[in-house]
Amino acid sequence: MTESNRFSMDEFTAPDEARKPESEAEDWSDEIETGVDADALSGDQDLVGRAGLPLQPGMPPVDSDEPIVEALREVHDPEIPVNIYDLGLIYDILRSEDGDVKIFMTLTAPGCPVAGELPTEVAETVARVRGVGVVEVYLVWDPPWSPDQMSEAARMLLDYF
Repeated sequence: MTESNRFSMDEFTAPDEARKPESEAEDWSDEIETGVDADALSGDQDLVGRAGLPLQPGMPPVDSDEPIVEALREVHDPEIPVNIYDLGLIYDILRSEDGDVKIFMTLTAPGCPVAGELPTEVAETVARVRGVGVVEVYLVWDPPWSPDQMSEAARMLLDYF
């Protein structure tokens, strides 16, 4: 191997100054502003998926939820031919000023066979969005999912009226 073909893992990790010490972690609990009960989210959730790296210094964070929602629409429950966003599985999306994203989602049922895979796929898909840093996905069971949470497009696709 020639000298020019050598590399180290340091080239592929974010600089230390871009990483936040855990003691400086942001408190997101006051930022939940959707139809989901904030008390339910803060007490009955599990971190089940994580992907991405902190944004490099100078890289602007994503400035709206729309690119994140577009990414979420690429993820499908393999048993249902509708994306997870229109299916109503995404309860909340929280963006921080440093580009990190927290997603609160549910599944159609607690015994869902993709429970171990789907949240990780969500985190990895959203982490690929330009301006997104670390993505954490939390599984929430309260309120439980119901077909009423589906979008109109999902209802039409599933012939659910």
